[in-house]
Amino acid sequence: FIANQKRLEIINEDDVEAYVGLRNLTIVDSGLKFVAHKAFLKNSNLQHINFTRNKLTSLSRKHFRHLDLSELILVGNPFTCSCDIMWIKTLQEAKSSPDTQDLYCLNESSKNIPLANLQIPNCGLPSANLAAPNLTVEEGKSITLSCSVAGDPVPNMYWDVGNLVSKHMNETSHTQGSLRITNISSDDSGKQISCVAENLVGEDQDSVNLTVHFAPTITFLESPTSDHHWCIPFTVKGNPKPALQWFYNGAILNESKYICTKIHVTNHTEYHGCLQLDNPTHMNNGDYTLIAKNEYGKDEKQISAHFMGWPGIDDGANPNYPDVIYEDYGTAANDIGDTTNRSNEIPSTDVTDKTGREHLSVYAVVVIASVVGFCLLVMLFLLKLARHSKFGMKGFVLFHKIPLDG
Repeated sequence: FIANQKRLEIINEDDVEAYVGLRNLTIVDSGLKFVAHKAFLKNSNLQHINFTRNKLTSLSRKHFRHLDLSELILVGNPFTCSCDIMWIKTLQEAKSSPDTQDLYCLNESSKNIPLANLQIPNCGLPSANLAAPNLTVEEGKSITLSCSVAGDPVPNMYWDVGNLVSKHMNETSHTQGSLRITNISSDDSGKQISCVAENLVGEDQDSVNLTVHFAPTITFLESPTSDHHWCIPFTVKGNPKPALQWFYNGAILNESKYICTKIHVTNHTEYHGCLQLDNPTHMNNGDYTLIAKNEYGKDEKQISAHFMGWPGIDDGANPNYPDVIYEDYGTAANDIGDTTNRSNEIPSTDVTDKTGREHLSVYAVVVIASVVGFCLLVMLFLLKLARHSKFGMKGFVLFHKIPLDG
């Protein structure tokens, strides 16, 4: 905050470059006459600027074009009516706020007129027109965009390609330009490309979004993890969105409410999800293969999953587990977004019910065997006790025969 500094006439880059985190700048009732074009180049966090009651006669929009200003107060400055300050009028009109500032400028007759009424011949906003072919293109191909700009004063033209990965080069004049993008990368799908026209009064831009089609790639497939459900996590990239099909030990896995594909996060052309299994057992151990396919190609990856050891085998291995548990009933591959295919649920192929009944049988056998073993131990204990009795076996009887008289 600076106030009443009549000798402060100029702001240069050196004056504020050290304040990189500066958000509010206030200079009021001072002698400020000139602001250098690069004065705020390193102050990208600036949001509020107040230059009330200074000596500014002109101010270029180039000082502030890189800033996301929410407030610029310029009341009480003796601006000269010219095209150089028309951008301030345009900015005021664009805000349409009830707190519009009462700004004035001095015309050639030294008359103070409201900036809102200022009319300057041949001084208006520019326009940009981007002529683009169909911006849906296959990965690896090339494309050329053309743009024309117009305005008075004559605008400068430039391309804003953001963080475009693909190789690109442009040719521009004052009013015409072209942009050629070669060997287009799938990483650029969804990115925006803009043609910008800029003059003293302001700027205009015309933009297009780039869509890149490419074959699927399975970038991530990991062993199952357990949370609320068991999950085999995966990440797939592809555009158009690929259809997904799982195989279990080489046979098509028919999804149901117990085993189904879930997509948790979608990021334009990238899909993060998992094959979700509800209470899997040893019967679900085996090799799971994911195939992702669209019209441009396919990709596949395999993972071995172990959920539970086989009963009676410590290491959980069973070389004789069935090769096919899920039979193919003609289930079509699931497109991403269809997380569960229930059209072919058949009771006889309900793996969870089947494995549940087998598990119950195993538990029943274990319980019966435990009871029999316990009974045998009791009998052995009683026999041992009888053998050590001082009466011998004869003294250990459950029933005694009573002789009858006569």
